[in-house]
Amino acid sequence: MAKADIAALLALGAALFIAFGDVIHQHSAHEVTDKSLGHLGLFLELLKDRSWWLGSGISAIGFALQAAALGLGSVLLVQALLVTSLLFALPISARAAHRRVSRWEWTWAALLAAAVAVIVTVGNPTEGQSRASLETWSLVVAVLGPILVLCVLGASRWHGTVSAVLLAFVSGALWGVFAILTKGVVDLLGDGIWALLRSPELYAWAAVAVAGTAWQQSSFRAGTVTASLPTMTVSEPIVACVLGVVVLGETLRPGERGWFILVVAVVAMLLATAALARGEAKASEPAAPPLQQSPRPAR
Repeated sequence: MAKADIAALLALGAALFIAFGDVIHQHSAHEVTDKSLGHLGLFLELLKDRSWWLGSGISAIGFALQAAALGLGSVLLVQALLVTSLLFALPISARAAHRRVSRWEWTWAALLAAAVAVIVTVGNPTEGQSRASLETWSLVVAVLGPILVLCVLGASRWHGTVSAVLLAFVSGALWGVFAILTKGVVDLLGDGIWALLRSPELYAWAAVAVAGTAWQQSSFRAGTVTASLPTMTVSEPIVACVLGVVVLGETLRPGERGWFILVVAVVAMLLATAALARGEAKASEPAAPPLQQSPRPAR
């Protein structure tokens, strides 16, 4: 079996475990009712939640499989397949909410699966380098850093949906960076533990993971999950794929006639991803308590 095929199977396994972890994390974030908690306070509060740790453990298995996939395949291939975590999250969240997956959701799911299949086959993503130079990362920080800082500042000024979307973009972008750093960390493992411990990628990788998790939970509480989850789900693969091309030099080779099909497939994937994430988030939101009817006045 080719390395790319093994990477694809590992990426699908990662998508399954990440879907389980995300569903548990969403539920845990909504269980925290103290609205006065900030980003760090919420993260520290969740550290006391056993179910949150369960979700983190399951997600960690997914990240390990993702790392193994990135060690064998390109970021473009792995991140495209990781979007299918929504396909796994559909029945998982439906089961947890004691509901059935609607025909509308299955339609979007089929479109997403078809779009991912076209991107992987027609796009023919190829690997680049596993690590980038410090100068390249400095440029990434110089461009992406101010954007994320402005999003965090905007989220602290506005509330509700706007805050949730901004924080979700921050989290999704950080997880996209995490994917690129993961490929470098896996590559350094081949040189031994000591080489890994001396590399700045390891510590940046750990810091980005913590920051991405903290802002993910904050985005879940800042507003409705219907605002945060679609933004997060779409922004992560976009940022990861852009960095895969710009930072690692990965390429797509669809051929002259394949570019139009590839663009249509990418648009379809983004639309289906946003629609499924919005539907999943809407289904996972706690139902509003029924309104109590006031007693009728006596005649």
